[in-house]
Amino acid sequence: MSLLDKEPVKRAEKSLKDFNKLLNLIVLDKPARTAKDAALSLKCEVGAIVKSLLFKTEDFFVLCLVAGDKKCSLNKLKKITHKKNISMASPEEVKKQTGYTIGGVSPIGHLNLIKILIDNSLKRFKYLYAAGGHPNCVFKIDFINLQKITNSESKDLTE
Repeated sequence: MSLLDKEPVKRAEKSLKDFNKLLNLIVLDKPARTAKDAALSLKCEVGAIVKSLLFKTEDFFVLCLVAGDKKCSLNKLKKITHKKNISMASPEEVKKQTGYTIGGVSPIGHLNLIKILIDNSLKRFKYLYAAGGHPNCVFKIDFINLQKITNSESKDLTE
């Protein structure tokens, strides 16, 4: 079975193609479970890799799209969401909410509607690379189109 035949990858690819038929998934030779791994495979800066990080509050989840060379700030996230209790979602919650396993969480094609925030620091790159539903699958996109395809709000999310 090809990676492109796996259900999570097909879901990400469908979202990508529904947005723009010219966008394609890239299959990497090696798994890219971390931003550093992905940057090495793609020969790009670590910051151009989009980390999809799921956080939970007492009553909703929020997905933060953050540059691979940055760290999401819980304090900034608390101010933005007006919530005191925010924590990283567990691997089980990530799978249940997004339909993806950690290491391949795509910013698109989620099982549930999730509020998405995109960090302003990603604007510094001409192209970004985001997960395509599996650690070996990514897609290349610019900041404006990533914001459009994810229907995300641009915020200052990092420390």
